[in-house]
Amino acid sequence: MMRQMRENTKWIMLVTAIAFVGLMVFEWGMDITGQSSGSFGELGRVNGTPVTYEMYQAAYRNLYDQISNAQEEPITSAQNRDIEEAAWNESVNQILVQQELARRGIRVSDQEIRDAARFSPPQELMGDPVFQTDGQFDIQRYQEFLATAADELFLLQLEAYYREIIPQGKLMRQVTSGIYFSDAELWDTYREENEQVRLRFLSLNPMLRVPDSQVEITNAEVQAYFREHEEDFQTPAQAEVKYVTLTKAPLREDTAAARELATALRQEILDGGDFAEVAQRESGDNVSGPRGGDLGTLPRGQMPPAFDSLAFSVPVNRIPDPVQTAFGYHVLQVQNRTADSVQVRHILVPIERTNESELRLLTLADTLEVLGESLTLEEAAAEVGVPVQTQQMTELFPFLSGAGQISDGLLWVFEEGAPGDVSPVFEDQQAFYMMELISSTPAGNQSLDEAREVIEQILRTQKKVELTRAEASDLLAAARDAGTLEALAEGDDALTVQEAGPGPRGQFFPGLGVRNPAVGAAMGLEVGEIGGPVVWNNMVFLVQPLEFLPADSAAFEEEKATQRARLSFTVQQQRLQQWIQGLRETARIVDRREAVFQANQAAPPPSSGLF
Repeated sequence: MMRQMRENTKWIMLVTAIAFVGLMVFEWGMDITGQSSGSFGELGRVNGTPVTYEMYQAAYRNLYDQISNAQEEPITSAQNRDIEEAAWNESVNQILVQQELARRGIRVSDQEIRDAARFSPPQELMGDPVFQTDGQFDIQRYQEFLATAADELFLLQLEAYYREIIPQGKLMRQVTSGIYFSDAELWDTYREENEQVRLRFLSLNPMLRVPDSQVEITNAEVQAYFREHEEDFQTPAQAEVKYVTLTKAPLREDTAAARELATALRQEILDGGDFAEVAQRESGDNVSGPRGGDLGTLPRGQMPPAFDSLAFSVPVNRIPDPVQTAFGYHVLQVQNRTADSVQVRHILVPIERTNESELRLLTLADTLEVLGESLTLEEAAAEVGVPVQTQQMTELFPFLSGAGQISDGLLWVFEEGAPGDVSPVFEDQQAFYMMELISSTPAGNQSLDEAREVIEQILRTQKKVELTRAEASDLLAAARDAGTLEALAEGDDALTVQEAGPGPRGQFFPGLGVRNPAVGAAMGLEVGEIGGPVVWNNMVFLVQPLEFLPADSAAFEEEKATQRARLSFTVQQQRLQQWIQGLRETARIVDRREAVFQANQAAPPPSSGLF
């Protein structure tokens, strides 16, 4: 056991270094952890306390690893900039918390450490098989280990962990103390989430009911609106670029290679190979592959058409030629079939770049980038034989045909490049791409004349809504006199009464959408009562509840404790975020990252992605 624990000491050294960050993840809801490496000295100060490069790099590296492990594609430059900023913010937060611990005089006693070590082991240890019995954490095994542990380094690390985490837990409880929800408050929330209504409603579309001729927009109104909303008429930065793309999509030869592999796998099985073993070894289907390719029993019509057609025509237990779908090539075997369903297993060979094809693409991208350092884009593109395209883009929607919405190239186009410059080769999920900047226009403000058409449309819509609201008030009086909404539709072919529900406020109601205040208005009426008008998304509604389904008070009693914990946790996170933000707003924070990294160009900053 001691040998295994020595192998696991690395984790506890990490946990000690990032104890507060772990608290933020598991108790405070902030998603950053940390390690340490490298040294650029002091990157800044927080109330006079240095922000060291080691602290910053720890948060950066851990975030980088988390995101890298969570996605298949490489981390983009845009993501990397976000990681750098998040790592800086976390470093600042750590210092602020340590300063607050000192200011409040929060300490931890030796007895508290002993009790925590015995009864509250770190989560990582609880998941260690060394301390489990039948797959469950065994507190007795863990305590026996502590009582006999001879590894002094481990015990020192465990003590350091608790000396960090316990004071921060005390601080968290101080900051979030006083959070309490009465039963009445919980019941109000439960009712809002669970009581349901079935309703009848009438929707009035102002755009259809009020012609433009009935609405007059004066120049004075346009000018007044422009003065009050001038910030809404800012224009984003714009640019015109030449560019080339190198698609990552599989080529014809890659499709042929996938078909050849699928054919070879089929032949291996025909020659006596075990279908399940081949599927486990070769299938690109991560769900069925480990199960030997088993897809279970599938109903007719729920598979891709080519797969479905073959599955319902091939003889049972035969292995036909591979069939192609959008997922790739399938080697399939029907094990049982009825008129409407099949029990089938398959081996998926996805159509993707072969190693040779991928290497040629990477070599081409590298060659293009080298040429772009000394040639124009058109000259470099001609050397490698790829076409050049031209496109306009805005800072809000940087899109290139063939590459999609770009992120890495965005900063280069609007901040780093100058007209005539050729960019490096950037990579996104769809393609490699390189650009030459033709021209760029910075962000600015529209003039009144440029904004006039939009303003007139906004004012026209507002006036139509108000006219329709007045009409709806008259219709409401008529409907109440008649006792039903249907009476209104009888005299107006453009009016249609609809029904929706039952459902709670947060449910989607056909014809009303989600969170339409008309549903809330219906909840406040008596059954059969007609209410409104309610304006939402430039539509006007009259509503009439037909049935109420009250919240289940017995179910509420069963769920009350869980609900109280959930709501308390939500408010706790909000309060903690507000508290951290308050500390930041009053702190003296000096950020010297840019100057430090520029002064240390010989040793690349973490944005290089090299470790």
